[in-house]
Amino acid sequence: MAEKQEEVQNTSTAESAAVEAKAVDDQPIPESNGEGAEEEFAEALFPLTISLPHEPSKIHLMVSPQEQIHELRQSVIELPAAFQYSCFHFEHEGERINDFVQVSDVKSLGPESEIRLVEDPYTEKEARIHVIRIRDLVGAAGDRTDTLHGVLPGVTLFDSITAEAKDVDNIQASTYDFDAVAKPSTLLPKEEEPAPKTLKSVSLSPWNPPPYHLRQKGHLLYLLVTTNEGEQYQITAHVGGFYVNKSSNSKFDPSPRPAPKAYSAHSLLTLLGLISPSFSDSFEQLLQFNNRKEPLSTFQMTNAIPAAPWLVPSQSSPLCAHSADITRTQEGYLIAGVDNTDTLRDWNEEFQAARELPKETVQDRVFRERFISKLFADYTDAAARGAILVARGEVTPLNPTEGRDAQIFVYNNVFFSFGADGVGTFTSEGGDDAARVATGKDVNGVRIVNQLDIDGLYSPATVVVDYLGKRIVGQTVVPGIFKQREPGENSIDYGAVEGKDVVAADERFAAPFEKLSQALRVKKHPVWDKDGKRFDLEASVETKGLMGTDGRKYVLDLYRITPLDVLWLEENDGEAEQEGTEYPHRMTVLRPELVETLRTLKWSEWVNAEIARIKERSAKEKIENKDAGESDDKKGTEDAEIEEKIDGSSFSFSLNPDAFSGQVPQTEEEKTEMAADEEDVRNACKHLRDVAIPDFVNDIKSSELPFPMDGSSLAKMMHKRGINMRYLGKIISLCEGPRLLRLRDLGLQEVISRAFKHVAGKYLRYIPMPLTSACIAHLLNCLLGSAFNSKPVADIDESLKALYPEADLAFANVTPESLRKEIELQSIRLFKVTLDQDWHTRIKHLQLLREVSLKLGLQLQAKDFQFTGEPSNTPDKVNGQTNGDGEKSKKKKKKTREGSPASVTSVTVQSTFTADDIVNVVPIIKDSAPKSSISEEALEGGRHSIIQGNRKIGQELLLESLTLHEQIYGILHSEVARAYSSLAQIYYQLEEKEAAVDLARKAVIVSERTIGIDSAETLLYYLNLGLYVHGSGDSKTALAYVKHALDLWKVIYGSDHPDSITTLNNAAVMLQHMQAYHESRIWFEQALAVCERVIGPQSLQAASLLFQLAQALALDNESKAALTKMRNCYNIFLHELGPENNNTKEAETWLEQLTQNAVAIAKRDKDAQARRLRAGIRFPPRHIAGSTSPPSASAALSGKQKPTKPDARSIDDLLKFIDGSSAQKKTTTTKRPGRAGPKTRVAGAAA
Repeated sequence: MAEKQEEVQNTSTAESAAVEAKAVDDQPIPESNGEGAEEEFAEALFPLTISLPHEPSKIHLMVSPQEQIHELRQSVIELPAAFQYSCFHFEHEGERINDFVQVSDVKSLGPESEIRLVEDPYTEKEARIHVIRIRDLVGAAGDRTDTLHGVLPGVTLFDSITAEAKDVDNIQASTYDFDAVAKPSTLLPKEEEPAPKTLKSVSLSPWNPPPYHLRQKGHLLYLLVTTNEGEQYQITAHVGGFYVNKSSNSKFDPSPRPAPKAYSAHSLLTLLGLISPSFSDSFEQLLQFNNRKEPLSTFQMTNAIPAAPWLVPSQSSPLCAHSADITRTQEGYLIAGVDNTDTLRDWNEEFQAARELPKETVQDRVFRERFISKLFADYTDAAARGAILVARGEVTPLNPTEGRDAQIFVYNNVFFSFGADGVGTFTSEGGDDAARVATGKDVNGVRIVNQLDIDGLYSPATVVVDYLGKRIVGQTVVPGIFKQREPGENSIDYGAVEGKDVVAADERFAAPFEKLSQALRVKKHPVWDKDGKRFDLEASVETKGLMGTDGRKYVLDLYRITPLDVLWLEENDGEAEQEGTEYPHRMTVLRPELVETLRTLKWSEWVNAEIARIKERSAKEKIENKDAGESDDKKGTEDAEIEEKIDGSSFSFSLNPDAFSGQVPQTEEEKTEMAADEEDVRNACKHLRDVAIPDFVNDIKSSELPFPMDGSSLAKMMHKRGINMRYLGKIISLCEGPRLLRLRDLGLQEVISRAFKHVAGKYLRYIPMPLTSACIAHLLNCLLGSAFNSKPVADIDESLKALYPEADLAFANVTPESLRKEIELQSIRLFKVTLDQDWHTRIKHLQLLREVSLKLGLQLQAKDFQFTGEPSNTPDKVNGQTNGDGEKSKKKKKKTREGSPASVTSVTVQSTFTADDIVNVVPIIKDSAPKSSISEEALEGGRHSIIQGNRKIGQELLLESLTLHEQIYGILHSEVARAYSSLAQIYYQLEEKEAAVDLARKAVIVSERTIGIDSAETLLYYLNLGLYVHGSGDSKTALAYVKHALDLWKVIYGSDHPDSITTLNNAAVMLQHMQAYHESRIWFEQALAVCERVIGPQSLQAASLLFQLAQALALDNESKAALTKMRNCYNIFLHELGPENNNTKEAETWLEQLTQNAVAIAKRDKDAQARRLRAGIRFPPRHIAGSTSPPSASAALSGKQKPTKPDARSIDDLLKFIDGSSAQKKTTTTKRPGRAGPKTRVAGAAA
């Protein structure tokens, strides 16, 4: 009941938002009249002609009345016909149009209007922007200077996979080596031919900047251009445009050259075409070269930090080539000007002003959310760059005399501090460990507050950066935070001031804090200062309010918005007899998701109780007035009355975040209240342990939840259910049974990788920058390379070591044994997991390396890593099944690798990793950016309309949602990838297959570039894309995507992931559609093999797969084998479901058909053999099941017409069944392997 009610509430907001979105300019909206809605949508866009000063003289665009003129400018300059323009304005009917108004605000501008593009005189800034733009356009920009994003950031593999798919035939498309080990090369982009060169270089001239007397005449910059012909030109950028001047490298004369070499133009692009004869052709070739790629894969990212791959090609690869480019060093000046003031921003003022933007209309909301999204992206980028400089010691601290961890910094108007307990604030909570956790919780708290968007309450934008073992917090500078207070005046206006000894409770904060606490389910509660004085606070005493000098109310320190997990703390205090194994801190809070789940649970209990109470009361009333006619009338309206009678305002659920945190109540009444609060918190903790965690494990067991692929997907799933990572040990202990053993292994891998992250962080934290590669390589050798070299030695450059005599090089003493002990200790401390003695022999090496690299931000040089020390004379191909257990897969990895040419040099190498393998370390960034609420509302509204049957309005809302996502986040953003994926799924279900494929393709590319080429989400998007492409008829390309996903699976998880059964099954069905019956049967066999290993040979899933495999074998002329498989299938169904179940009956029917078929074929073969014997000819017997000689599809088909009548009929049935023309075909779309019987799984497998 409660869920139903909540759902309805959500939808109504979404629908109202959507209705508002459409009701622009007071145009009424027909509620369900699809035609009206469609017309209105068509009216929204209108054609506009733009008249240009040069050839071509006119271009045509479709514009929306809601578009801003500056967006129109952007659309214009992205058209090839208008590449040359960057400094201009628009005019309409002789009047200049302001860039910052909407199209609809321009007087008499409507459909078929014409506006004129007028070139403006340049300023120095415009000239700089123009030069940067032209350098990018003509491909002269080279690789950019970058200190943040790492090697090959935002790379995508999609284009190369699609291109490869086109070059293979059907047989190649269907072959796949299931037993091959994971190849690191899967994650590397293919080397491409270099782009056509249009110029040798464009740079600033050594004569730049212009002297004062020439600035007076309008000179802005001097440029030096070298053309492909080898000619060098000195160019003046003037307010009127660009011209070739008389200067040379030794003589300065910036006046224009005389004719015939008097070249000049308003745009540098036009000028380049005039001075270089080959420029136009090579520029055209460059545009064609760029157009071959998917546009999304080449766009620059502006609103998100690109994903940095953890494996990168060797530095000698053309992909990482470092070219000479003098302008690279000049870009800082070109972008930011001579004083570097263009990029200095008052972040706090921008953020808080953005929060104050109006949000009444939909246009207001879109503009505001877009502005905030862009602002967060810019700020996160700036804060991350600053944090790296702080970590490297490049920024001078404000308090250089204090201890290392207590130092604070301001750089680029961002305030930085270390996530460590430098000043002893967290001494009682656990020191540095507590401080580190508090910063992570704080950034989550700030994100939640930003998402709630409470009027009158402001928060500093917060970013946490983990880099080389240091945690650095970057915050906007709150005005007044450094102000010296008067004696007796508190530095904080609400909440705890110093420790919890002094408490402030400024009444001005009560109202906004009350709104915040209601949203966070926080109870208003009393706290006491050191003198026992009582204060009634709306939020936790740790959450502070500060009145900024700008008059705004700021909320700080949001790490305690939920109560403490008291059961964990009590258990920990009770167990910590053994020194050093206690949990490292007392900041163990519950997750906000858990509190929200509890509230929903309590709400449904409350509603059910209310309904029961009302029904009981109405039953009493009925008995009292026994009027039969009256009661008949009442029956129909009873439910509606109950709905009306329930008053939700009398329900409340909230928890006291300061329960169990050392508050001392004074009176008996206060003590009673506190005891009740503590009981509520204790019950919440019990719910987490007794309900949330077992439910989570059971849902994975029963496939209600997808099976996690790696550490990050497991963590996301746990967090969504409100389970903290410290409960990994509890989850591992609940894993029993074949499917859950894989979850146990994944959990253990996550425990080990997280423990290693903490150990590595300890060694890396204070090491000088140039020695970090040696440290990381040595620790990785101790963790992953000990089977190859059991006594690795740290490879420290002695000359560097001599430069840092005070450096703490403790890592050099680490041995594999000592590292294991440290990891085991951390596992017990952090997760209460006791690792087995031989855990290090059972790890999946490549997968653990990936987890560790992603957690520490490592970028490693890709090679065939040698994890074990076996002889290398084994052949490349290894037969036999990969069972997913560490030992076997390790051996296989080794065997395959050592035969490969790439590892020939490794014979002399004494360790798996060298310092040179650590190419780079990228920062791990946690930001506080909120999600866009309006685009989510439109998406939900569209979904809801479609469910209710209003397809046209639903699709319109979905389109609206797509536009909003792209507008607010920019196209390249992880949220946009998720939106593309959701919409692709909906469109596919609506049979709009082309649209689904297009959106799924975009989802893959954007996900690769923003989340990672080997992230679990990207893998899922590839699988979905494969299904949609297959659905639209291109099974060959679909198979290429599926095979790439399987390759990714091997790297991310290893072999035999439970969800890969469905994927193998789907691929087999695709092959049947291609009539590659023999190949499809091989894929079915593989699906069955994985299923038997993962779920068990007697499971219903195995029976479903046996059913399909039997049909595939029959199609492949393997009647004997088909019969065996169908008999096994029938036996499982009979045993598990009983003889009356439809699946059992269907298996029985097929069994009879196949038996007749087999008898007839055997009889025919016997007769043929007898005839051959009489004639004296001997033939080899028919090929048996499992052989690898593939009969051609035509042979397989012709073979089917030979048998006598009953057999021909049964095979026809079979073909019909698989092609989907049988009445038994189901179109259910389920991702879960084998939950239904064979009908659903066979026919609907492609779902």
